[in-house]
Amino acid sequence: MTYGHLDIFGRAAQLYDELWVAVFHNASKNALFSVEERVELLKETTADMPNVRVASFQGLVVDFCQKHGAGVLVRGVRAASDFDYELQMAQMNYGLAGIETVFIPTNPLYSFLSSSMVKDVTKWGGDVSSHVPEIVQSRLIERLRQE
Repeated sequence: MTYGHLDIFGRAAQLYDELWVAVFHNASKNALFSVEERVELLKETTADMPNVRVASFQGLVVDFCQKHGAGVLVRGVRAASDFDYELQMAQMNYGLAGIETVFIPTNPLYSFLSSSMVKDVTKWGGDVSSHVPEIVQSRLIERLRQE
């Protein structure tokens, strides 16, 4: 999780009474942190956003939305390539359950950031403190530099 993610969460939290940050449990993906660890990090880094809730889910995001009474998905987009993929997902989610998608463009300060890039820089000893919260950087260092 980067400051780009937190920026989108903060901006979206201003638009809605309640914002759910949904952490997808993808068993086929070899994630650096477990779902539980990601939920914990997200809860800690969004603690100053009183209307933000964090939960994990498996399956379809539209089922998560319906379970939590959310009629809108918020997605951050960095570039046109992100939008192409996100638009297809938005159309599928609308077709499945009538869930709308709102796209929030990334703040230009964070438009180049990606979790993969942050992980690579951390692994090779680089300083990512201007890109991620301190707790995230500490956990990245702990996990990646012991390999």
